[in-house]
Amino acid sequence: MEKEKIHRLKEIRNMIVNHQNEQLKHYVNELEPYLLADIIEVLEPGKQSVVFRLLDKDTALEVFEYIETDIQQELIQSFSDNDAVNYFKSLEPDDRAALMDELPAKVAKHLLLSLSKKEKDLTTLVMGYRSGSAGNIMTPKYISFKKGLTVQEALDRIRKVGDDIETIYHLYVTNATRQLEGMIELRDLILADPTGLIDDIMMEDPIKAFVDVDDGDVAKLLQDSDLLAVPIVDKDDRLIGVVTVDDAMDILEDDAIDRELTSSGFLEFSNRETDRSKILVSGTLWQIWKVRVPFLLITLAGGMVAGGVISGFEDTLMAVAALAFFIPVVMDMGGNVGTQSSTIFTRALALGQIDFPRFIRQWGKEVLVGFSMGIFLGLSGALIVFVWQNDLNLAIVIGLALLFTITIATALGFMVPFLLLKSGADQAAAAAPFITTIKDISGLLVYFLLASIFLGI
Repeated sequence: MEKEKIHRLKEIRNMIVNHQNEQLKHYVNELEPYLLADIIEVLEPGKQSVVFRLLDKDTALEVFEYIETDIQQELIQSFSDNDAVNYFKSLEPDDRAALMDELPAKVAKHLLLSLSKKEKDLTTLVMGYRSGSAGNIMTPKYISFKKGLTVQEALDRIRKVGDDIETIYHLYVTNATRQLEGMIELRDLILADPTGLIDDIMMEDPIKAFVDVDDGDVAKLLQDSDLLAVPIVDKDDRLIGVVTVDDAMDILEDDAIDRELTSSGFLEFSNRETDRSKILVSGTLWQIWKVRVPFLLITLAGGMVAGGVISGFEDTLMAVAALAFFIPVVMDMGGNVGTQSSTIFTRALALGQIDFPRFIRQWGKEVLVGFSMGIFLGLSGALIVFVWQNDLNLAIVIGLALLFTITIATALGFMVPFLLLKSGADQAAAAAPFITTIKDISGLLVYFLLASIFLGI
């Protein structure tokens, strides 16, 4: 599935870049809605709306329901007024409530006012409950019957209102004051004698949850009970909604991810980095400058210091001109290895594979990897220099310089992003300038000190 998703994502990106709109329209409308939703979620913000606008109305509505809430919010704000209203109306009340949480107040108010009185009341009912509670994820749309109905009357009611209900597999029986008294499986209702009473086939004292319990507890209850929905009641045992299995699975998945990220110290980082990434990708010119330029000034200053180091060893360079040939080799190898290590760190962090409490052990392993690569590349470089220049001492200098520079670069590639994260700085913008500056200055110092020792200058 992942290979198929990546393949289709590449094709969609190519068609967007090449402005093949008609071909793209036909292509995306042929995809399964859930697969297309996954693809849209990983597309760049501008391309998300391009793809979405090419969907047929019915397909677009179905895809929109599969998309994560934060992406829905961005799409809603990019739509025309009529489109935004139509997509908003197509959602269930609990999905609308989740969508409105992060929308600008003006947009949220406008969308809420576009609903019919019934839908607005249902949506505001869900919004009124605490975030993270069963009430905040329930749908107030369900089918219930009063005791005393016949099976046929219950079936007629399902046919009349079933199209507007999210799930009809579990049906509920209440008394005159709407207190929950029983549950009926749809299968049992269909197979029952049409003239019989629903009271005779209902299961008394059904599994239920109170409206103010945590959503994770309700999701776990659904998982353990193998039900497709759990009825939600208030403190007086009155039925007010149901939590469906699809919402419960979303909660369980999010909880599992949060536990994994929290155990690795990554959850806070994830939330913070998401906000920073949005600024760097979609922020104003001034917002981007504030993040990136200060660290580039550090690199500029570091470059000047590195130039000062070279200037300080001018006599060494003049004595052995060949030393100048290999400065780019030593610096570039250190730079590439440092970039490798920092990229590996960032990817491992994004995948939850960096364990903050045990970071020193992981950093030590990376340094060991750098040292081993430094030995191999240093010997390789020394051999080439010896064959080329026929100078054993110069070959030793280059070999040892590569060993030290590569080891230092790998150490910095892991340690600098980690320290930046712990200090609250933006590691995406700051890591490379710091690594480059420290590596260049230390690498040049090591290079020329080795030259002074082995070449007797």
